[in-house]
Amino acid sequence: PFCSDKLEINTKLNSSPISSLFPFVSFDLTSSRGILYGINRHNNSLVLFDRFSMENYNSVTFAKAGAGKSYATKLEVLRSLMFGTDVIVIDPEREYEYLAETVGGRYFNISLTSKHHINPFDLPPAREDESPADVLRSNIINLVGLFRIMLGGLTPEEDSILDRAITETYASRDITPESDFSKTSPPILSDLELVLANMEGGESLAQRLRKYTEGTWAGFINQPTNVDVNKKLVVFSVRDMEDELRPIAIYLIIHHVWNVVRAVLKKRLLVVDEAWWLMKSEDGASFLFGIAKRCRKYYLGLATITQDVGDFLNSPYGKAIITNSSIQMLLKQSPATVDLLQQTFNLTDEEKFLMLESDVGEGIFFAGLKHVAIKILASYTEDQIITSDPAQLLAIKKAKEEYRQANLTE
Repeated sequence: PFCSDKLEINTKLNSSPISSLFPFVSFDLTSSRGILYGINRHNNSLVLFDRFSMENYNSVTFAKAGAGKSYATKLEVLRSLMFGTDVIVIDPEREYEYLAETVGGRYFNISLTSKHHINPFDLPPAREDESPADVLRSNIINLVGLFRIMLGGLTPEEDSILDRAITETYASRDITPESDFSKTSPPILSDLELVLANMEGGESLAQRLRKYTEGTWAGFINQPTNVDVNKKLVVFSVRDMEDELRPIAIYLIIHHVWNVVRAVLKKRLLVVDEAWWLMKSEDGASFLFGIAKRCRKYYLGLATITQDVGDFLNSPYGKAIITNSSIQMLLKQSPATVDLLQQTFNLTDEEKFLMLESDVGEGIFFAGLKHVAIKILASYTEDQIITSDPAQLLAIKKAKEEYRQANLTE
């Protein structure tokens, strides 16, 4: 502690052993193109990167509540829009509404009483490299996964019956593997219920589906689709959805987005905030992992954000999603989760303590094999658009109201 060297014995070291004392692989993480993620805390250089230049376009972000993960994500969304990337966000806490309003995007509130609906039976038009049979088969598989979540699981017999019933439901609208269904109206959930009710062994499944077609939850999923995602930024809010239905809603939205992505090839980013909601069920986690594996083919980047590290990493698909993500961002962590992250990401003790002691918006940024300590940095204008601070939001709301009143009196 007194820095007193009474022995005065000196040993020369070359740069290799000296560098091993520094916990980060790279002092610099600056690409020739891309967006600004933040500042390198070691040397104040820019952390500038393009996710679409990596072997895959996916990212994961882990942080404790209030550590700045949504702020960092909104900042990336805003800057990605400037570079011509279409962005679709699943917003669990209505944090992206002002951002969507500011940039002229679309904001859909998905709830039991919402006027916005998504029909899970929608089918994308087949691309040149796909056959209608492939599209139909893929959609049926995804639908069975959705119904497993909705119905609280299926026995192997029920799984088989439901698969056959979905096929017959599509056939009732002249949608078959051999047909051109690009201009055919898809069925809705009540059509499937009717098929099951008249199918041997399907009566029980029809009864379990009835609460989604006639009961309290009928307005949620048993409607034709009326949302248009033809905007640079589209946000789906599930804040007002009941907790029991929230994983279903998120699965349904991602399923719809996946159909849109497969139909038209363009550079897109899908943001799934609080992804642990979907990771709570095996079918939801498997579906998200399937998107992470296949989305590069469709020029789609998947950004997965969560504060519940345990639920995410304890799923067998959680670590697989991390493996399929070229970018990882670890912001400030709690003592309860930091050991799990250290083990998963092979962090040194120095990096572990850095995540515990970081301020809001600080952490470690991984890109491929390189990683640096990062500080998220936004301009004043960007901060006003993306802030989640309640005091700032109240001040912005007050300023907007004063401006509106001033215009009314003129």
